[in-house]
Amino acid sequence: MCTMVNNFWTTVTAMVSHGLLGKYIHITCVVALYWVVSITTVFINKTLLSDNELDAPFFVIWYQCLTSVFICLSLKNFSRIFPELVSFPEGSPFDKDVIKKVLPLSLIFVCMIGSNNLCLKYVGVAFYFVGRSLTTVFNVILTFIVLRQRTSYQCITYCCIIVSGFWLGVSEEHDIGSFSFLGTFFGVMGSLSLAFYSIHTKTVLPSVNNHIWLLSYYNNTYACFIFIPLIILNEEIGTLMNSEKLFTVQFWSIMTAGGLCGFAIGYVTSLQIKVTSPLTHNISGTAKACVQTVLATYWYQESKPWMWWLSNWIVLFGSAGYTSAKQKEMQEKFKQEKSPLKPMNNV
Repeated sequence: MCTMVNNFWTTVTAMVSHGLLGKYIHITCVVALYWVVSITTVFINKTLLSDNELDAPFFVIWYQCLTSVFICLSLKNFSRIFPELVSFPEGSPFDKDVIKKVLPLSLIFVCMIGSNNLCLKYVGVAFYFVGRSLTTVFNVILTFIVLRQRTSYQCITYCCIIVSGFWLGVSEEHDIGSFSFLGTFFGVMGSLSLAFYSIHTKTVLPSVNNHIWLLSYYNNTYACFIFIPLIILNEEIGTLMNSEKLFTVQFWSIMTAGGLCGFAIGYVTSLQIKVTSPLTHNISGTAKACVQTVLATYWYQESKPWMWWLSNWIVLFGSAGYTSAKQKEMQEKFKQEKSPLKPMNNV
């Protein structure tokens, strides 16, 4: 026992001397921050979108986009006053060239956040992960159709595992009486639009000098305008005017918290990728989804059969396996590109 303690403190001392302990603590804090912000965002949006007394989902999403625009404008002005403290790229969403290049992506962005939130409106938080699990599958399909890039059989196998977990989850939701066709439909549409958005972003980023925050600023600005006719067509203005919650501090506090979380999730996602790696980020996101599902069943006091839990584990296994296989393929490709050419034998 004493030997184990001594070895532990020896390891800790070595980590401190090399600065590794501080680095690991920093990474742990960043991952924990990502988990807290992501899970909080899902639960807040579920609270807002499932409120039957205020059935105005597009207004909720519009306000969150407006909050993100306000934060971006604030950061932009602060960067001009205190450039040594805050940095934000210059650019205007009302420039004709910007509108021409970014607006098509913003339409996909609207479909993505609209579908994701409508999915969360009709399904429980516990099923949200499974309902939105086909993003990887659609990403493989669209990568082949749009970019003409093939995927390995191993990755395709993991995609089939994800699809089987999805269908099992849908079947179990139907059997226990909590299945929502609209929620599942919007979940599938959200997965499709997210995959398409990820691919199309690669072609648009160079037009904004690869500034992710600037692209987020543009997308949210255009989304504020695009959601206005959707709010009108969905007859949400009358619903808002007849709701007493519209004039309460509690409602606007939750709305603002949702908007802040919606903006913060973009920042903490980028931060986690920066301090770890894309593979670690995907693994962290998969583990977070598992914890989120468990928390949701406890918070909403839901009892699920073991087959329902099996569907979640199948999706988790397929997602983790795909991420790992894809990472190995990228590493092998990188080694091949960096390996020196073998000299030709003299004839």
